[in-house]
Amino acid sequence: MKQFLQSCSSDADRKEVHRPGRIKAFALLVFALLGQLGCNVGPKYLRPAVPVPPAFKESNPRQAPDGTVWKPAQPQDAMLRGKWWEIYQDPELNSLEEKLNISNQNIARAFEDFMAARAQVRQARSAYYPTVSVAVSYARNRASQSQTTAPGLSKGNPNSNTFNLPFDVAWEPDLWGRVRNTVRQSANAAQVSAADLENQKLTEQANLAVFYFELRGQDALEDLFRKTVEVDRQSLEITRVLYKTGLDNDEAVAQAEITLKSSQAAATNAGIARAQFQHAIALLVAEPASTFSIPVRSLTTQPPDIPVGLPSDLLERRPDIAAAERTMAEANALIGAQKAAYYPTVSITGTAGFAASTFSKWLTSPSRYWSFGPGASETVFDGGLRKATMAQFTANYNADVANYKQVVLGAFQQTEDNLAALRLLTQEIEQEQETVASAQRFVDVASARYKTGLDPYLNVFTAQAILLANQQTVITLRVQQMTSSVQLIESLGGGWDVTQLPSERQVQAKQP
Repeated sequence: MKQFLQSCSSDADRKEVHRPGRIKAFALLVFALLGQLGCNVGPKYLRPAVPVPPAFKESNPRQAPDGTVWKPAQPQDAMLRGKWWEIYQDPELNSLEEKLNISNQNIARAFEDFMAARAQVRQARSAYYPTVSVAVSYARNRASQSQTTAPGLSKGNPNSNTFNLPFDVAWEPDLWGRVRNTVRQSANAAQVSAADLENQKLTEQANLAVFYFELRGQDALEDLFRKTVEVDRQSLEITRVLYKTGLDNDEAVAQAEITLKSSQAAATNAGIARAQFQHAIALLVAEPASTFSIPVRSLTTQPPDIPVGLPSDLLERRPDIAAAERTMAEANALIGAQKAAYYPTVSITGTAGFAASTFSKWLTSPSRYWSFGPGASETVFDGGLRKATMAQFTANYNADVANYKQVVLGAFQQTEDNLAALRLLTQEIEQEQETVASAQRFVDVASARYKTGLDPYLNVFTAQAILLANQQTVITLRVQQMTSSVQLIESLGGGWDVTQLPSERQVQAKQP
């Protein structure tokens, strides 16, 4: 880089004559540079349009095979707000969710990632300002004795001292928007991190709710098995009495024993899944699984009416969509920062300080010195490096556009999936409950006929197996219905919306 350096004259009169002219020239140069700071060669960012359906297909009324019409409820509030899990009106779930928000380590890690991204914004902003450095040095020098004693030279002291205290200033004005685009890119990256943090929160909160309802489903299954075991024990006692009185045979006793043992084994097996769900919840709330426990309580919560809204709302309500959109803005800013490489780089450097050969004269007025000057450089040949880098960043931006559209389409799919699941599960549970009622009648009839000696115990055995299987199915479907409602809320973005995403100005501010 070629630099123009202007040094101070040791002649006081000349210094006084030229100082006003130098100051004026310097001021004109600074104002000229500042006047160019509004130039930004980067492309303007516009969020790409995505085709959005006018309504969810599953939100339209649907006629079931039995002729009933199903339509999702439309609560007055068209949006979930804040603590979405409170819609289930389960105090225990509310308490666990609050604990998760404070203690979950995945959320804590995502928060620190966001803090690191904010710090990187401030790092990028530092390029707006000059760099000032100071150094102090002392050197003891000795000249060559042959030089100081050469013929024709007077003998002098070969030793000398050098005391130096320079202040160096360097500044590169942001003429073409390179720094501004770099700051914008860092700010957009911080916004991506903020959206990722919210998405991590939503994921962990939804996982907790799913595990909680799965655990309550296991509690319901264990309760069902306990009741079944008691009924089977009574049936075995009756069968043994009938066998002793000669009204039945040993085969019926064996069948009753098999039924009882099978129910007991099923009850024991249900405890395995409950323990695993309880341990999973302990991990989410950052408590040791060895000391964490949740009291047993059967599933009694009913699926709430969930406000769905319009498909276009997802663009503003889902943090993963917000993250994908901010990623596009980040890639666009990188293109602008790279495009500035096609233009000249201007820098201003200056040095001022004190230099003397003796310590007593070091910090005095005659020991002052200074230099100042601008410089410019331009790359005339780089073997296609800048062009290739621009092509890379442009391709990265296009890839981010494709990813954004894919995330939006995936959001539509997930919402439709969960709406369909809730619709069909509602119908299936009603049908299965009717099946349970019929199976119970079958057990009652088979038991009555067996006690009167009209039918063998095999009929009771078969009827009880059918009833238990259908009762298990109802519980499984109810758990699936609850977890599908949680997944629907998650696909809708929970209680979050894009207005909660920090702005570029906010992520650049110092953390209080």
